[in-house]
Amino acid sequence: MSGSEKILARGRKLHDEGQYLLASEIVNKLVQAEPENEAAKDLLADIFEQVGYQQENPGLRNSFLAAAFELRSGIPQGKTADSSSPDVIRAMSTELFLNFLGIRMDSRKAEGLSFTMNLITPDNGEKFSIELSNATLTNIQGFLADDPDLTLTINRSDLEQTMIGAKTLEAQIADGTAKVDGDAGILKQLAATMVDFDPRFEIMPGTKGRTEVAHAQPYKAAPRKTIAE
Repeated sequence: MSGSEKILARGRKLHDEGQYLLASEIVNKLVQAEPENEAAKDLLADIFEQVGYQQENPGLRNSFLAAAFELRSGIPQGKTADSSSPDVIRAMSTELFLNFLGIRMDSRKAEGLSFTMNLITPDNGEKFSIELSNATLTNIQGFLADDPDLTLTINRSDLEQTMIGAKTLEAQIADGTAKVDGDAGILKQLAATMVDFDPRFEIMPGTKGRTEVAHAQPYKAAPRKTIAE
C-alpha cells in the first residue's frame, strides 16, 4: 500500500465513512508492523472504540474497548483481584485443581519429562491417575495406574492447605500428613514447571510484554498478585 502514511490516510477515510471493520483490517496490520507508530495506534483506538460501541455482545464490546484503552494509555495498573479465599478453594474440585496445574505448567520447561502418578484422597474416596507426557499434564478421575512412578496419598482436607498456600506439600510429606510411595522427586520436577502468568498481558503490540515467573509455592491454587511497580 506504499507505506504507512497512505495506510493512515486510507484508514482515516474509512473511519470517517463509518466503515470501521474495513478500517480496522488495514490499520491493525500497520500497528502490528510498527508497534511504536503512535498515530497508527491512536487511529486504531478510535476505530476499535466505534466497533465496540456497536456491539450487542458484552464480551466483544469489552474486548474492543479494552484494546482501545490499551492503545492509548497502556495496560491498566494497580492491584488485581484475588479469588483464592478458603471458601473458593474448598468449593474447587480436585479434578479442577489438577486441570489448573496443567494450565499453569510451562510446556517448555516440561520438555523431555515423563511420569505417571496416582493421587489418592482417602477422606472423600477420590482417586486420580495423573500423567505428564509430551509436555502436557493430564488426569483421569476414578482410575489408578497399574505401575505408577509415584503414589501420593493425602486427605483432601489436607490438600486444601497446600492449595491455599497455608502449608507446602513438602512440609506435609515431612510431617507424615501426606504419604508417598515411589519417586518423590517427581513432585519437585512438576513444581519446577509451574509459573505465574501476569494477568496484565498485552492485547495489542507495543504496550507491554507478557511475563511469567516461578512461584514460591507452585501448588497453590491461585497465587496472590502484588501491586505492579
